[in-house]
Amino acid sequence: MAVREGAAARGGLLHSIKHLAHTLLGAAGTRLEIFATELEEERLRLEQLLLIALGAAICLSMAMVLCVAFVLVYFWDTHRLLTVGLLALAFMVMAGALGWNLRARVKSRPKPFLITRGELAKDGAMLREP
Repeated sequence: MAVREGAAARGGLLHSIKHLAHTLLGAAGTRLEIFATELEEERLRLEQLLLIALGAAICLSMAMVLCVAFVLVYFWDTHRLLTVGLLALAFMVMAGALGWNLRARVKSRPKPFLITRGELAKDGAMLREP
C-alpha cells in the first residue's frame, strides 16, 4: 500500500508540474500574440505616416518650385539677386522649423509595446506575491 501511495504522490507532483508548464506556456503564448499584434499595428502606423509624409513632400516640392519660378520671373528685371537671397533664406527658415517639429514629434511619440510591457509587469508582480 505504501508503494501505491508513493506512486500516487509522484503522479500528483508530475501532474502539477505538467499543469504549471501548460499554464506558463499558455501565458507566454498570449504575451507573444499581444506583442505580435502591437508590432503589426506599429508597422502599419509607420507605413501610413511614411506614405503621407512622402505625398506631402512631393506636393510641397512641386509647389515650392513653381512659387520660386513665379517669383524669379516676376522680379527678373529689377531685383533678381535680392529675390534669390530672400527665397533661399525663407527655405532655410522653413527647413529649420520642420526639423524642429520633427525632433519634437520623435521625442514625444508613445513608447512602443506599452500593453505588452504592462502585461509582463503584471505577470512579474503576480509571481512575486507570496
